[in-house]
Amino acid sequence: MNSATVPRQGGWWRHLLLKWRAQMLLVINRRDGALEIFDEMLGQWPDDAYALASRAHVLAQAGRADAAMADFRRLLDAQPEHAHAWFNLGFLLEQQGRLDEAEQAFRRALELESKLDRAWYGLGLVLIRQHRYDEAVAALKRNTELQPMSPHGWYQLARVHVDRQQPEEAAKIIRHLQGFEPKVAAQLERETGLLGSPAGGH
Repeated sequence: MNSATVPRQGGWWRHLLLKWRAQMLLVINRRDGALEIFDEMLGQWPDDAYALASRAHVLAQAGRADAAMADFRRLLDAQPEHAHAWFNLGFLLEQQGRLDEAEQAFRRALELESKLDRAWYGLGLVLIRQHRYDEAVAALKRNTELQPMSPHGWYQLARVHVDRQQPEEAAKIIRHLQGFEPKVAAQLERETGLLGSPAGGH
């Protein structure tokens, strides 16, 4: 939260109370009630980072992507160094197929926070959709370095290797995944036709 947006005389406690109420409503899946509280908070503190980011997330979950992106852009107008807001904006842009804008948002997030693994993953997805496979491999490898036990980056990386006619590299990833994500490894086996035996042998 940007403390400059919260009045000192009682404002901090008021903000904390509203934040707690919104969180409780989200726990019991009352999104509309939480949105009303975020609206109230932003009526008092228009540039509050917590309220803007939280409202944007709830709007995105409700399928209101345009409204969510408007809140993330508003947050970035107030705090242009907010790496996670750039990532979230990029995620929504990628979902809408606005790939050039999504790429810019992910790259901006990574300029601000180079170890933001989700931004490397998102960038990889954008580059795949643009058929820029060499760049996609580099982005996804960075994602797997930062999150080695998450299967998502490995899965996409294997698929890119298949698209690049590099089955040996894809097979290495499948063998690697068999050690900690056998279900994902099996899915890749089915989808690619590589490594037909359950143990990964030939």
